[in-house]
Amino acid sequence: MKRLAIFVATSGHSGVDRNMKNLIPEIAAHNIQVDVLRIRNHGLYLEQEVSKLPDNVRIVELNAAHVNTSLLPLLRYLVKERPHAMLTDKDKVNRLALWARWLAHVPTRLAIRIGTTVSKNLENRSAVQRWAQYTSIRLFYHWADAIITPSRGAAEDLAQIARLPVERISVIPSPVITKRFCKLMAQPVEHPWFTHKDRPVVLGVGELSKRKDFATLLRAFARLRKQRPARLIILGEGRQRIPLEQLATELGIRDDLHLAGFTPNPYAFMARADLFVLSSTCEGAPVALIEALGVGVPAISTDCPSGPAEILDGGRVGPLVPVGDHTALAEAMRQMLDEPPNPSRLQAAVRPYRSEVSAVRYLQALGLEPLER
Repeated sequence: MKRLAIFVATSGHSGVDRNMKNLIPEIAAHNIQVDVLRIRNHGLYLEQEVSKLPDNVRIVELNAAHVNTSLLPLLRYLVKERPHAMLTDKDKVNRLALWARWLAHVPTRLAIRIGTTVSKNLENRSAVQRWAQYTSIRLFYHWADAIITPSRGAAEDLAQIARLPVERISVIPSPVITKRFCKLMAQPVEHPWFTHKDRPVVLGVGELSKRKDFATLLRAFARLRKQRPARLIILGEGRQRIPLEQLATELGIRDDLHLAGFTPNPYAFMARADLFVLSSTCEGAPVALIEALGVGVPAISTDCPSGPAEILDGGRVGPLVPVGDHTALAEAMRQMLDEPPNPSRLQAAVRPYRSEVSAVRYLQALGLEPLER
């Protein structure tokens, strides 16, 4: 049985976490031994998601407290286990893995993934910080056997930064829609705005960060609420909670806003919402947007780089509005609540994001032979 190492260091509840939790069982089903390499106090926390891991999925604790201190443990793992392939995600982990493989002198095929639009992600950093990150990408990334992004826009952006031909980068849709998806969306939600529903509920999902720009969503919602009754639930946690609460008070919408925190099952909320809104300033391929469409809930997104325009087919599946434009967002929200599209058309738009389809593409990029199923 061929061995695949997967090495990511996450918050435990990010889009990368959800991608990997969906991808790992699908890859394991192709008779691949999967080793999930983990750093202390970082995800993936697979044990919390499934009652029993497949027999060919193993958690390997690197016994390091941070990515920066995990080089030697990773090096020891590579020398001892000599996996056929390794998949990593996020820039710091990608560079560390490239460095470790070179030091280990092993023939492990290494595929690195970047899930965001790098230039947009770094635009608020100092010029020195941007230069340092761009330079490291140019120095390291060409040593990877495969480079993966979730959208064409993210691939073009990375190719320009890394000074690589865009053909060198594989665009692989994220493994979002799973067999477990339908079961999770059918689970009950104990929330008074759903159990005693007297007005439409708008939903946002994501980390409470500046990049997700929920401030624009709050301003748009305040404008919408002047035109019709509505409520807004945002699932997620982060550093912007207090500023968002303060803004909600200023806008007079506190009674109709619930910052509900992190939930392991956002799909049940999506299935009961009347509208999903993505208000980000930048993305790679927004998982929550794909999930919402998979549920069949109408969706709106800012036309941020990169991913939403591809997922929403240039606005044909759902409206695209300018980044930061709360007036345009409020109008799009009003229109979608007044005239919601057919759910089956929304679900058809995200078929390429089915986990079994995505897993085969990942295996091919990793040089591992998928089983015929």
